[in-house]
Amino acid sequence: MKNAIKYGIGIGIVSGIWLLVMHFAGVLRGDEANTTDRTSWMEYASVLIPLTGLYLGIKNFRDVESGGRMEFFEGIFEGFKIMLVAGVIVAFFSVVYIQYVSTALETNLMGRIAAAGIVGILFNIVMSLVLMNKQRNL
Repeated sequence: MKNAIKYGIGIGIVSGIWLLVMHFAGVLRGDEANTTDRTSWMEYASVLIPLTGLYLGIKNFRDVESGGRMEFFEGIFEGFKIMLVAGVIVAFFSVVYIQYVSTALETNLMGRIAAAGIVGILFNIVMSLVLMNKQRNL
C-alpha cells in the first residue's frame, strides 16, 4: 500500500499543479469568451501525468515489492489503488479550485474529471498488460 500512496500522491499533486498552470495560461476560464468546445493542447498534455505515474507506480510495484514478478490482476489492483489515492487528491484540488478560483467551471470541469477517470481505468489496464510477466505454463 505504501507504493500506491506514494505514486497516488505524486499523480494527485502534479495534476493539481497542472490545473493551476492551465488556469494561469488561460485555458480554464469560466467566462463567456471561453465557453466554446475548443480544447487546448495543455488539456491533452495532462493525460501524460496519470500515464507516467501509473507506469512508474506499477513498474515499481513489480520490481521492488513483488520481486520482479507480477500477474495481470496484481497490476490492475495496484493501479486501482494508485488511481484511488490520486483521485481523492485531484477531487480535493478541483473542489478548492471551483469554490475559490473559478465558480463558473463547475459542470464543465466535473465532466472532464469523469472523463479522466475513464482514461485512468484504460491506462491501468494497458500498463498492467505491458508490465505483467508472461505465463509460461497454462
